[in-house]
Amino acid sequence: MFQTLITHFVTLEDPRCPGKIAHKLVDILVIAVCAVIAEASTFDDIALYGRCKQEWLKGFLDLPHGIPSHDTFRRVLMLIDPDAFERCFLAWVHEVLRTETTVVAEQIAIDGKTVRRSFDRRRGRSPLHLVSAYATERGVVLAQRATPDKRGRLTVLPEILDGLALGGALVSLDALACRREIAEAIVCRGGAYLITLKANQGKAYDEVRGWFAQHAFSQSGVATLL
Repeated sequence: MFQTLITHFVTLEDPRCPGKIAHKLVDILVIAVCAVIAEASTFDDIALYGRCKQEWLKGFLDLPHGIPSHDTFRRVLMLIDPDAFERCFLAWVHEVLRTETTVVAEQIAIDGKTVRRSFDRRRGRSPLHLVSAYATERGVVLAQRATPDKRGRLTVLPEILDGLALGGALVSLDALACRREIAEAIVCRGGAYLITLKANQGKAYDEVRGWFAQHAFSQSGVATLL
């Protein structure tokens, strides 16, 4: 598992000056990923995790100068191209989760949340809104995007869907995403969708309610889904 993580991260471009590098980029990134998986939440936690697991990490990392300091983790992770990092990380996740012998029905729950205590009224900083795609059976976040507000999740949904392997997956979304173009994007990628529909969505709600009343709940109706 970790060898494949190294294989994907080794392709990332190192943003540091060549003459000032003490720790290999792939070592820093692999330690950071392992630490976060183990519930590290700060750069100090990541460095502490590395020191505690140093002997184990030496089994698959070079670590020519030991474990980097928390300042090194902070500096390097702030310099890394986040989009390139995400592509490498997701490629690793998809490879780890892929199964060649059985077909696993995957549910991917896409939802937006506001990060607690992420706003600062005195400094005029708005709350951080994140849209995440979560593989429910695996317990893994497959993709995540920040939006300026709650309504902004519609602008990042197409990008999130484009980066996911949806073949055979059930994608669940809330009522805000109940739009024809979102459903079509999922179906075109080989997935199925489960989207909440609320009464305030007018014509679509009336049509769906009428169809179920006629075909599913009436005594003479035939419960055959479209």
